[in-house]
Amino acid sequence: MRLEAITWERLTEHLAEQALRTTAGDGGPWLRIGVDGAPAARPGELAARVAEALRVRGRGVVVVGAGGFLRPASLRFEYGREDPDTYYSGWFDTGALWREVFGPLEAGGSGRVLPDLWDPVTDRATRSPRVELPAGGVLLLHGPFLLGHWFPFDLTVHLRLSPGALERRTDESERWTLPAYARYEEEVGPGDAADVLVRADDPRHPAWSGIG
Repeated sequence: MRLEAITWERLTEHLAEQALRTTAGDGGPWLRIGVDGAPAARPGELAARVAEALRVRGRGVVVVGAGGFLRPASLRFEYGREDPDTYYSGWFDTGALWREVFGPLEAGGSGRVLPDLWDPVTDRATRSPRVELPAGGVLLLHGPFLLGHWFPFDLTVHLRLSPGALERRTDESERWTLPAYARYEEEVGPGDAADVLVRADDPRHPAWSGIG
């Protein structure tokens, strides 16, 4: 796949424009965009940029981080605090994401999305109120491992880091997670699965695959 140099500003504009041209796959009134990437790739920052660009264009937007849908500590740490396999397949409450985020955005749904569910610091439910996304609005879900769960995204972006860049940019205390990302690459191949691939090894100079 050929990658072309681009700035974050231009990438944001391209993604916002592509979102406006995209139709929900189930015929519903809401668009669902996934920004996939390890925390070191900063998927939340790109999601926030695209959200602001869409708001400027008159679209309602809800940004949701997968990190707000972690399972309770008793489940995450069942096999220890640094088990990469559990991190990969057991930390994120994908059932809650389906129910509380994607469910309301199905055709005929209420449009009332829960922005987060669990606070990992207090290990308690956040009790956040639901956010109503108007018809024509856009959900931006960001976080790791998003492309391995068959979520009904209408547009997906994967922020790729080479193994070396991922290790360098991951805090030392979190490097135990690296085997989980290697497993994700092997089992899912997110760079091939995503609609848009962004190489983010150098955070100042991204490159992307472009949009057809």
